[in-house]
Amino acid sequence: MTQPEPEPKLGGYALGGYEPQAGLSARQTRGVQKLPVPSLLRSLLSEHLDPGYAAAAAARAESGQRRRRADWAWQAVAALLVAAVFAAAMAQARSTAPGVSETQRALAASVQATSAATDELTDRRNGLAAEVDAVARRQLVDDAEGNQLLDQIDTLGLAAAAAAVIGPGLTVTVTEPGAGRDLTDVSKQRLPGSQQVILDRDLQLAVNALWGSGAEAISVGGVRIGPNVTIRQAGGAILVDNRPISSPYQILAIGPPNTMAQTFERSSGLRRLRLLETSYGVGVTVSAGDGLAIPAGTVREVTFARSGPR
Repeated sequence: MTQPEPEPKLGGYALGGYEPQAGLSARQTRGVQKLPVPSLLRSLLSEHLDPGYAAAAAARAESGQRRRRADWAWQAVAALLVAAVFAAAMAQARSTAPGVSETQRALAASVQATSAATDELTDRRNGLAAEVDAVARRQLVDDAEGNQLLDQIDTLGLAAAAAAVIGPGLTVTVTEPGAGRDLTDVSKQRLPGSQQVILDRDLQLAVNALWGSGAEAISVGGVRIGPNVTIRQAGGAILVDNRPISSPYQILAIGPPNTMAQTFERSSGLRRLRLLETSYGVGVTVSAGDGLAIPAGTVREVTFARSGPR
C-alpha cells in the first residue's frame, strides 16, 4: 500500500495562491531569496486604511502646522506695528499737549474778556438809553400832544421789546429729565446718542402758544422775546438771541393770567410739553403770579436799502 503524500503546509505565501518552492530542488530552495512583500489578501485583511490616506492626512497636518506658524508670525508683526503706532501717537500727544493747553487757555481768556467787554458796553448803552428816555419824558409830560407821543412811544416800545415790563402773568417751567440708571437705554433718547430731550422747537411752540393766549411780553431764560430774536439749537445747547440757556427753562409771559391760563391749557404748545412729560419724564409746571419782571430786549438798528442811480 502506498502512503499518501503529505499535504503541503499553508504558510504565509500560500494565502497568495502559489507555493514559492514549487519546482525547485532542495539546494535551489535554500537559495531562494524571499521578498518581504505581503500578499494582497493579507494586506486586505490586516491593513484597513489605505497608505495614501495616511500620507495625505500627515501632509495636511504638517501643512496646517506651517499655516498656523505663519499666522502666528503675522499676528505678532501686526501687534508690533499697532504697538509702535500707539507709542508714536502717545509721544506726539505728550509733545503737543502743552501747546494745546496753552492755546485753549488763551482762547478761554479771550472769550471771557470779550464777554466782559460786551456786558459792560450793553450796560452802558442801557444806561444811556434810560437817560434819553427820562429826558424825553420830562420834556413831553407837560404837553397834551407830548402825552400822546409818550403813549405812542410806550406802545411801540412794548411791541419792539425795548422797555422792561412788570405785571401779572404765567410762569412756565420746563425741566430736563434726570439721567436714568441704564445710560445705554436708547428708548429714552430723543436725539440718538444724547440725553437731551427738550429741543428748540418745543420752546418755540410754547412761546407761540403763549402769544396766541394773549401774552403782551415774553422772556425765555431771562432773555426778552422781540423782533429779530430767535430760539434755536446749536449742538447740545439752546440759544435765545444767541445767548445759551440751560435747564430748567423758564418762560415768563405777562398778560391776563386767568384768560391766558385757560387758552394755554388747550393749546398745542402745552399738549406737546405734556406729551414729553408722559413719554420722557420731562418736568412741566404752569403757575400764575403777580409782579413778574421781564427785562428789555436788545434794540437793533434797522437799516433800509435804497436803490441807487442806474
